[in-house]
Amino acid sequence: MPKALDPVLKNEYMKRVYQKLGKRRPYVERKLTKHYRVKQLEENGGWLVLNNYSGPAIPKEEWENLEYLTYDSDPDNEFAPLASSTGKVELAPFWDNGKTDKDGVWTSNAKKAPTIVKWVESVGANFGRLQLLKQSPSSVREARYAVHLDDNNRLNPEPDGWVVRVWLELSNDPDSYMILRQNEFNRKTEARISMPQGRQLIVDSERLFHAVANGSGRPRYALIASFESGPALEKWIKSQGVVDWKSPKL
Repeated sequence: MPKALDPVLKNEYMKRVYQKLGKRRPYVERKLTKHYRVKQLEENGGWLVLNNYSGPAIPKEEWENLEYLTYDSDPDNEFAPLASSTGKVELAPFWDNGKTDKDGVWTSNAKKAPTIVKWVESVGANFGRLQLLKQSPSSVREARYAVHLDDNNRLNPEPDGWVVRVWLELSNDPDSYMILRQNEFNRKTEARISMPQGRQLIVDSERLFHAVANGSGRPRYALIASFESGPALEKWIKSQGVVDWKSPKL
């Protein structure tokens, strides 16, 4: 499949075609394991909307003036690593260095984002990959094409904590929405969550298909952080408070 796909073809129907033609590999369903999991997250279907970030204001320079890179598979969006497996500004997965997505090492970008670093440290849980996302504008149709599962727990021994993802929205883009699905192609399993500035969203992203539709018409900035499940993460979730979210349909 070409890297630069015509946006018109980015829809979930063509995605099925690409999978049948062998040009796009289907995702493997998650197997049950003995990893420690956050009970509240599991009982809510794998995602929790927390109260918005209420800490010190985060200057836009902390997300704009960083060193950004791109994945070959996603040339339209940029990522600035705050923590990687080696401390280098790189997008290589942790398992390339024999590590699971934990025990992240701060990169040089972290020195330019002290308020964001303090937020990460305030969670108190073991963190792995920390990347700031600069997302180009995209439609709901494109987001539904892009829904995917993460690979957070490769090499993660049982019964260590299951690695999940937390999103912290940095720029003010209230017309952006996270799309979550229990099933890749079943809209009946879909939840829609608005992503305004300060949104804190925790997702078992190896369980739920997910992608964001950026309807703001400009680049959207967010921190995507990997954290290990355990008492520390549970304590932080309790300190933030969980929103009783009612998901509208798209």
